[in-house]
Amino acid sequence: MDANDALSASGSGRSRPRVAVVFGGRSAEHAISCATAASVLRAIDRERYDVVPIGITTQGHWVQVPDDPAALDIVEGRLPAVPDTGDQVVVPLGGVDHELRVQRAGEVPRELGEVDVVFPVLHGPFGEDGTIQGMLELADIRYVGCGVLASAVMMDKHVMKVLFASAGLPVGAYAVITDAQWHRDPAAALDAAASLRFPVFVKPARAGSSLGITRVTDPDGLRDAVEQARKHDPKVIVEAGVVGREVECGVLQGRDHGPPRVSPVGEITVTGGHDFYDFEAKYLDETNVELRCPADLPDDIRDEVQRIAADAFEVAGCEGLARVDCFYTEAGAVLINEINTMPGFTPYSMYPQVWAAEGIDYPGLVDELLQLALQRPLGLR
Repeated sequence: MDANDALSASGSGRSRPRVAVVFGGRSAEHAISCATAASVLRAIDRERYDVVPIGITTQGHWVQVPDDPAALDIVEGRLPAVPDTGDQVVVPLGGVDHELRVQRAGEVPRELGEVDVVFPVLHGPFGEDGTIQGMLELADIRYVGCGVLASAVMMDKHVMKVLFASAGLPVGAYAVITDAQWHRDPAAALDAAASLRFPVFVKPARAGSSLGITRVTDPDGLRDAVEQARKHDPKVIVEAGVVGREVECGVLQGRDHGPPRVSPVGEITVTGGHDFYDFEAKYLDETNVELRCPADLPDDIRDEVQRIAADAFEVAGCEGLARVDCFYTEAGAVLINEINTMPGFTPYSMYPQVWAAEGIDYPGLVDELLQLALQRPLGLR
């Protein structure tokens, strides 16, 4: 189904689908979302789609922004941000009115019009976690990516692991420190974390882009690492170190109710003094990052990673896209680490790169995701 056929299915009646690219947001990943939006805005075929860029400021204000990808790039370490213009984009929730409006204090609201689909390139809380997905469901607006439940559950690394383990998927050892536990008995929480195999990785339970993550080699470093993670999220997860390699697989929703499609398996190697694939290595120091796709793996291990990725996508109820991260251990086992329902999505990020290895270039991947969203029914599905 091409763009115009999908548009007809959505019932809009325009000659081209109208896409709102929504980015920024209140999470610590605001700048990464802006950089992702720059890439998506460049990639969307303007002969097939009309585009409306909408930014969300760090305070949560929705504003219409210029269609200028260069203003959203990360340049020489400068992190972009959505400016608060004083305008506010208002999304009607439900009913027959689907017109977006722009309001400014003391002025008559102006019509921004309807959109056929939203591409929410938001990372972290207040965007990737089911919140914006729920708002768009209430507004009867189609959108790219996972729905409310999958977005919320996969955002929380603790609940994610519980779900995967209950479905029989192999997960590594971990401990969880809730806000209440940390205030009630921090010593007991640290003892539970110290029982894991070192080194451990101390992470915010509901954040991404490697923000707030610390690699800890002995119990003495745990308290400071937990406090660092708590700057991003009061709920913290501590994961046991795994001796082996981290490999990743992209998943796309199947067409016409078919099974999930899986990419070749990729692997990132980090050098240049980075202990792991941290924020700086991901976004500010690409010269010391090497992607291998396909990864140099035995055929049976590659097949196992792809099988686990497809199973995890379905267990979680994902839609659209996801990136599944696994460990290939020194003992020859495959463990699932996590799913990202809105993975890094610049052309140089892992998810687009593994699909490029399959022959789907970046503009084609953007188009595929828009088509999947346009074909998706509204309401329960």
